[in-house]
Amino acid sequence: MDNITLKDIEEKVFNDILVTEEEMLQIVETTQKEDLYNLAIKITKNKSSLHFDTCSIINAKSGKCSENCKWCSQSIYSSSKIDVYNLLSKEECCNLAAFNEAQGINRFSLVTSGRRLTPSEVDKTCEIVKYIKSKTKINLCASLGLLSEDDLRRLKEAGISRYHCNLETAPSYFPSLCTTHTTEQKITTLKNAVKVGLEICSGGIIGMGETMKQRIEFAAKLRELKVQSIPVNILNPIKGTPLENQQPLSEDDILTTVAVFRIMMPNVFLRFAGGRILLSKSTMKKAMEIGINSAIVGDMLTTIGCDISEDKTLIKSAGYNL
Repeated sequence: MDNITLKDIEEKVFNDILVTEEEMLQIVETTQKEDLYNLAIKITKNKSSLHFDTCSIINAKSGKCSENCKWCSQSIYSSSKIDVYNLLSKEECCNLAAFNEAQGINRFSLVTSGRRLTPSEVDKTCEIVKYIKSKTKINLCASLGLLSEDDLRRLKEAGISRYHCNLETAPSYFPSLCTTHTTEQKITTLKNAVKVGLEICSGGIIGMGETMKQRIEFAAKLRELKVQSIPVNILNPIKGTPLENQQPLSEDDILTTVAVFRIMMPNVFLRFAGGRILLSKSTMKKAMEIGINSAIVGDMLTTIGCDISEDKTLIKSAGYNL
């Protein structure tokens, strides 16, 4: 491949031509960080939504997961101390949905541990969704594992508008982190969600030992699947998990990754998710300027999140409207 310049990349993006994995890697390896960031800022201002999208989640079923994902404290292979419980009641889920709606949050997602819900749990979740829809106007999402096409159709009919299933990392790296299910099974789930008319949300975690080349591969796969909402989690190592001693990424590594995702996917919602509490406020703001234009607000599944009112102040200071 001939040497490519940052100007070449800019022209491709503004002419709606896809930046290849090879081109992106070459640019990351040969470009000054601030120049890369400045291009991402320009793309964000001109190609991305400046209306900042917010969502919140509820850990509707916790722990006892059969899968061996190395990052997760809810796995039965983890010795982490977490709360363990079955599906929450429709009243508990609705109360939190209503609270978030009152805070001006756009979306609310039901998230459950485990490979997938059982048929009876899908029944109960549909009841929860219908109950929330009868009491609130908040948009509803779900992250319930590797569900079938029929399950996903039933959830859509109940009132779910978007389904979430993280690819987590590059397909080439995923088998190093989990062996009880595959990237292909996740992709099948996402494609089934699209088939029944659901929007899809899929991203992952950076800082689990993957290379920059693999992060670029990860971005390319999400782009290929036409994912429009991409959660960007930063590994927050949890004691008791196999990744508890993983060295954290530098703030420059995180900003570079955000810039890569924005350059490769100019129009998507890049969504700050778990782990951002580890960053300084100035780095969070810069990440938003570079390309983060949505976020999960409030607490995460098994870790503390960020204060909603503080988030709103930060979002506005980065040039977005809510």
